[in-house]
Parts: sequence; C-alpha cells; structure tokens
Amino acid sequence: MKALITGASSGLGRDMARALARRGWSLILVARRADRLEELARELDVPVTVLPMDLTAPGACRVLYEQVREEGVDLLVNNAGRGVYGPFLETDLDAEQSMLELNMVALHTLMKLFLRDFTARGNGRVLNVASSAAFLPGPLLASYYASKAYVLRLSQGVREELRRAGSPVTVSVLCPGPVETEFDRVAGANLNAGGLSSARVAEFAIAGTLRGRELLIPGGLMRAVKLGVRFLPDRLAARICWSLQARKGERR
Repeated sequence: MKALITGASSGLGRDMARALARRGWSLILVARRADRLEELARELDVPVTVLPMDLTAPGACRVLYEQVREEGVDLLVNNAGRGVYGPFLETDLDAEQSMLELNMVALHTLMKLFLRDFTARGNGRVLNVASSAAFLPGPLLASYYASKAYVLRLSQGVREELRRAGSPVTVSVLCPGPVETEFDRVAGANLNAGGLSSARVAEFAIAGTLRGRELLIPGGLMRAVKLGVRFLPDRLAARICWSLQARKGERR
C-alpha cells in the first residue's frame, strides 16, 4: 500500500507519515522543505519517495500528479495548509491569496485528479485535513476559517456523491482543535497552549480514515464544541472566537 502526503515536513503530516510507516505503507512525501523531508525519510523503515514542491506554484499540483500517477497511490492525504493572522483589513493580500491557493485550490485539484483514478479502479481513500475552525466564524483568522469550511463541505459533498454512485472509495475529513504544531507561529499568532499532541491526532486520523469514517474529530472537547455550535447564534460564536484569537495577538 502507498500513500501520498502533502505538508509532510512537520506537524500532522510528519506524524501521519510515521503512523502509516508503522503499518508498513510505502510513502510519497511532499513539502517545500527538502531537508526536512529527507530527514524524515531516513527515519522511516519503509520505501519513501521525497518530492520537494511548492503546491501554490502555477501548475504544481498537475505536475505532482503526473509524476506519481503510475505509482499506485492508495491514499491521498491533503494535509498541507497554513493561516494568516490579523484583522482582515490589515493582513497582506498576497499572503492570503497564497494561503487560499494552498488550503483550497491545491487540495481541490489533487482530490479531483486522484479520485478519478481511485473510482476507475474501484479502491482508494482520501483524507482531507480541515479544522474545528470549519464549524465557526473566525475573526482575526477569517480567511483561514473560511478555507477550512470549504474543505469540510467539499469533502462531505463528494463523499455523498461517491456513496450514491456505489463506489467503495471514501473521503474522510479531519477537524481537530488546537494541535501542538508550527501552525500558529507560521500564521503570525502566539502558539496555542494545551493542544493535543500531533502524534495522537495523526494516529487517530489515519486509523479513522483506513476504517472509512467520514468526520474525524479528535478529543471530547472538540466534539462537544461541534455539538454546542448548533445551538449558538452565529453572532455570539463570532464574538467568542474574536476573544480567543485576540489573546494570541496580545501574547505575540
């Protein structure tokens, strides 16, 4: 079995590679930082192909697909993503557009290209990494929250299309809360305190995906948040999120 993981150089991507390697899967690791990928490849006791690549570059996702389409990929993990922190009127537009290209367009493109192959041969799985942010409005991280809502709804919609077509191919979507990764530092916010360990979330995500589960929410707190949001007015949810995100800026 072989998996392709984007954003594999750190955090959840790196730990999902480790979780799959423990199961004996061969891996194709994609990220911008070649040195991090090579370091991870040396650690893993399975066949690993390293493909350093910026998925926001024009045509990069199609190039990636053409490079590996004959490799027999069984699992696509769309993990690459980042955020941009700050008031919408003040954040850098170029940085936001690059984020949207990565979080939505790259994920959408790879998912479509690989799903066509998976459905044609009658097997394969996709794991898309969204966030608990997908359930909420996100002032001070508004574009990021919106991008993760896109990932969640795209995943759910396509999964239902596959089910109705009688396809055994599955799409799973991971919606974690705070995780101990580099995300907040890259986004320009203070590091989260008290997040779940990346290794724990990665193992949970891989196990659920291989069982064909749809919505993967690690931790009882985030499952409670999802349930609670159903009864919380959007205006109040936005105000609560603003208060939480503002603290990150204060502690930078």
